[in-house]
Amino acid sequence: MKKIWTPSIILLLLAGCNNAAPNPEEATAPFDEIATGLEAPWAINKTGDEFYISERAGTVAYIDEEGALTRQKVSFSDSLSSAAEAGFLGFVLKQDFDESQEAYGYYVYERDGNDYNKIVSMQLDNGQWRENEVLLEGIPTGDVHHGGRLELDENGTLFATVGDASTPELAQDLASVNGKLLKLNNSDEFEIYSHGHRNPQGITWDGDTIYASEHGQSANDEINIIEEGLNYGWPTIEGDESEEGMEAPFFTTGSDETWAPSGMDIHNGSLYVAALRGTAIKVLDPESAEVTDSIEGFGRVRDVYSDGDSLYFISNNTDGRGIPADGDDKLYKLNE
Repeated sequence: MKKIWTPSIILLLLAGCNNAAPNPEEATAPFDEIATGLEAPWAINKTGDEFYISERAGTVAYIDEEGALTRQKVSFSDSLSSAAEAGFLGFVLKQDFDESQEAYGYYVYERDGNDYNKIVSMQLDNGQWRENEVLLEGIPTGDVHHGGRLELDENGTLFATVGDASTPELAQDLASVNGKLLKLNNSDEFEIYSHGHRNPQGITWDGDTIYASEHGQSANDEINIIEEGLNYGWPTIEGDESEEGMEAPFFTTGSDETWAPSGMDIHNGSLYVAALRGTAIKVLDPESAEVTDSIEGFGRVRDVYSDGDSLYFISNNTDGRGIPADGDDKLYKLNE
């Protein structure tokens, strides 16, 4: 079917691709800079006072207690893809990391001229990372819509978000893992947990409630409350639309606003959502689904992380779609 580019769609796309330059001096909340000079960072991990942050170019940014940055090399079993939005994405330390030095990683790779997603376990040894097990590979992907978020529930069970590979019908195909949230079972095999997703890039828990963020087609971004086995509608419905047997979102930006939501976390009873095109951290009330705050001034925000006491976040202005300021990208701590 021929796509018709109306003026409103073109304006939305232009607005999304031309983010304003970050200006922390105009930040709407107090903050500390923890580290600077990150390169397209994607996922925050914290253990004690140390941080491990994945970078799309294929490194882990290790930040010690003093804020000093060291890049740790990662040995991947396949070459990273150079497609848009691709590279080393999801990254989460295992619950026993202090003893095992193990983590999970999600990356986009190239093989025989095609791009795929892969989920692996990883080992840190003498300051360098290597794959030690492939959990899932050969996941089709397009130039965009890779998904890529990895998170652990309170029991240490791994969940992964997988995009629709720019092929919308895959989201409704239960023979495909594209457009799905996946759960790793006790046999180290992934099961489809929910389907009907477009490009989910965030997942977090509030007790037993699972929230997932999802990019809409040109607006209509969603925050969904995820229940196992349910269908979240893409591409049949999105935003405020409804259809029998498909779930309406907990929150949607609607047809006239886009956030491009990515990482999320619960902090002090609120849901904090990193927004790329929205160039903010959006704060939602988990009871009312109302936006209670928009923390701005940092440009594109890729991930947020709460350690229970403080909230941390990373800007993403060096990802090719932002306007980097001096020192970008950065790891920040929000002071409330």
